[in-house]
Amino acid sequence: MVTILNNGVKMPMIGFGVYQIDPSETERCVCDAVEVGYRSIDTAAVYLNEAEVGTAIRHCGVPREEMFITTKLWVQDAGYDAAKKAAEESLRKLGIDYFDLYLIHQPIRDYFGSWRALEELYREGKSRAIGVANFYPDHLANLMLCAEVTPQVNQIETHPYFQRTADHAFMKERNVQHESWGPFAEGRNNLFSDPVLGTVAAKHGKSIAQVVLRWLLQRGVVVIPKSVHKERMVQNFDVLSFELDDDDMNTIAGLDTGKSAFFDHHDGKIVQWIGEMKIH
Repeated sequence: MVTILNNGVKMPMIGFGVYQIDPSETERCVCDAVEVGYRSIDTAAVYLNEAEVGTAIRHCGVPREEMFITTKLWVQDAGYDAAKKAAEESLRKLGIDYFDLYLIHQPIRDYFGSWRALEELYREGKSRAIGVANFYPDHLANLMLCAEVTPQVNQIETHPYFQRTADHAFMKERNVQHESWGPFAEGRNNLFSDPVLGTVAAKHGKSIAQVVLRWLLQRGVVVIPKSVHKERMVQNFDVLSFELDDDDMNTIAGLDTGKSAFFDHHDGKIVQWIGEMKIH
């Protein structure tokens, strides 16, 4: 199952995320995910496991051109010159010649300068697609006013308790692919025992995790669930064998709180905290 980005690049709708996977486990987890069937792997400079993802890519037995590799530019390296240097470092750590998708990780510091660097990488063929992460509509609109290349993807927190309906509509109007991080809200609000989700899951003979991923996919949202357990990787990948009906979709829509389960990028203290976070 793929989506076609606004530049014609095909991106798998189901990927594997490596956020919070310890570097010592990353190679094994990525190889397991590839064996299960995942071909899209999502990492980031700030995750500190790009090198291990690269090792897994080389050892997994699947040709590089069949893989879709995403990584992200951290705020410490914002700005044109720093972003160019950071991108080359990520390519080196991953051991690849090009990214399939390179994202600005946060709408913090000089992301306009960073975007100029990403546009240059894109034109040079060093990234097949470029985009952003954690950009609210105002951030995205402001960037697009100055951009020569329209972002292909915006990866944002999206789950049943923070459904991002208005954000989704804004991106759809501008042909920017919506991608979810934290599809399970990292288990917050007791998601895996939520009675509403449990009822829908029981109706289809599926797990709550599978229902959440299927709900996102039916909305046209790319998903990148993470797990260190192979049996859960299998379960998370097996979400195309059933379909939620309108009643299911409307029921899940009722869970939306309209608030982040993690942090608000319009909170000054949060912006300062993220903006001061260093990885090197």
